[in-house]
Amino acid sequence: MNKTIVMFDMDGTLTEPRQPFDYALLGDSLYQLVNCGVHIGIITGSDEDYLREQMGEFLLKSSARYKTHLMPCNGTKYFRPPKFANEDFRLNTYVSMKKALGVDNYRKLIEELILSQVHMSSYGIPLTGHFINCRGSLINWCPIGRNADDEERALFKTLDKAEGVREKVIDELKAMLEQKGLLRKLTIKFGGDTSFDIYPKGWDKTYGLRHFQGWDVWFVGDRCGVGGNDYELYEACLGQSYISSGPEHTHEIIECIITHLRGKNE
Repeated sequence: MNKTIVMFDMDGTLTEPRQPFDYALLGDSLYQLVNCGVHIGIITGSDEDYLREQMGEFLLKSSARYKTHLMPCNGTKYFRPPKFANEDFRLNTYVSMKKALGVDNYRKLIEELILSQVHMSSYGIPLTGHFINCRGSLINWCPIGRNADDEERALFKTLDKAEGVREKVIDELKAMLEQKGLLRKLTIKFGGDTSFDIYPKGWDKTYGLRHFQGWDVWFVGDRCGVGGNDYELYEACLGQSYISSGPEHTHEIIECIITHLRGKNE
């Protein structure tokens, strides 16, 4: 019998965007899921530091940690679960975006992002700091800056919803990258509510499936529509994939998966 893994997006699915995991809400549900004999995967566009920061209580406290697989940067980084209480998650896979694109093309991309960031001031959005986050296998560009507080994030979300700021910016960025001959090499997606994820073609969240060939894979995410950063993995797992509206809805989805798995095993 094939092993089974249920993969979860993090922001907007297991947690509220950029907020800590609610252990009281989902800790026991994830434990019960593992009790059904399956593994858990957390696959996110965020890097390892954000994943550990937001999911820290679960990764440290829950006995489910021994069957939890961490896949930051769309799974282009893969951490195996620990075997013992004093053991940490172990890095197993890592790929380099700079190596995949070539140093010159990577530099051109960074230059275009810097120019685009300067242009963003014309939209009247909040500007803080830490605009471009190079994560090795993925670049996250946040026009308001990842240092933005909740009020600044909310203001940007309101402007974006009313004026389609990110839609305009992504079109402008794609046009610039097309002129440089880079667009055909890259994928650009909305990352959460305030940023963009940029990575080589094929390095979307289906990359995580490479670590579990031959497994029975389920997926739960929130941005599963066309253009969303969960879309490709949602489609790849169609029939065993769910769209969540947030952690409370994820709790209900987990209960549904548990019921299905228990029925299947009886």
